[in-house]
Amino acid sequence: MRELVILGTASQVPTRTRNHNGYLLRWDGEGLLFDPGEGTQRQMIHARVAASQITRICLTHVHGDHCYGLPGVLSRMALDGVAHPVHLHYPASGEDVVRALVSVASPGIDLRLRPHGSAGPIGPGLEVRPLQHRLETYGYRLTEPDGRTLLPDRLAAAGIAGPDVGRLQYEGRLGGVSLEEVSMPRPGQRFAFVMDTAPCPGAEELADGADLLVAESTFSDDDAELAAQFRHLTAGQAGALAAGGNAGTLVLTHFSARYRDVSVLAAQALARAGGAAVVAANDLDLIPFPKRRPV
Repeated sequence: MRELVILGTASQVPTRTRNHNGYLLRWDGEGLLFDPGEGTQRQMIHARVAASQITRICLTHVHGDHCYGLPGVLSRMALDGVAHPVHLHYPASGEDVVRALVSVASPGIDLRLRPHGSAGPIGPGLEVRPLQHRLETYGYRLTEPDGRTLLPDRLAAAGIAGPDVGRLQYEGRLGGVSLEEVSMPRPGQRFAFVMDTAPCPGAEELADGADLLVAESTFSDDDAELAAQFRHLTAGQAGALAAGGNAGTLVLTHFSARYRDVSVLAAQALARAGGAAVVAANDLDLIPFPKRRPV
């Protein structure tokens, strides 16, 4: 299963309808929780997200609306007796804040701190790139390796069935038949998470080829000066980011409380998004991962 659960969509100030940040990506057997702001534990209940589903927690930076929910989430995991290791990824410069938040959480889980201080891989298929905000911030990208899809009719024609199929996949050749002859390329899927940043190369690298791109859309294009001052994206800039990376679906979030109707932001993003679909996220939305793109 691959899907994104939206736990919160507000920026610095929550509203009556929008909680602080929080996003859970269900990715096969993993559950990656991104930027748990204040109130995330309660939002998980509303969204029917069990604490046991979380295997990794990824913080883009240590502003409160992106991490103040961490102690509650960790405490709930301890209460529920989560036994598997939980990896906590965060910028190394936020070490003091992260350790303070962890220190007030209930003990009892196997929490493994994974600070990072530069671009590159940080876990299986998971990598980071620096963003441009008012303190050290990193965006995340999760990439599935490219593979191949077996074609049943060609397997049957080659007389390959049962355990021999597994042998062919493992060895690449069985008798006189190669894997390429009975399969077709399957491009790996990509998820990108871009929060709190001005337009920058790191955001562009994360968005490149993303099937599902989550990007902040704090300000309207009409408030571009505010966005530049506080180093955030406007809706149009988020759309341009998706277009530049040829993203499949753009999910807008992290909305300023000044905008009660975010459909205006969605329209601004769509106008610059190229061929990307645009979704203005609401709290508790469930967004299925897009289908694989054709080769």
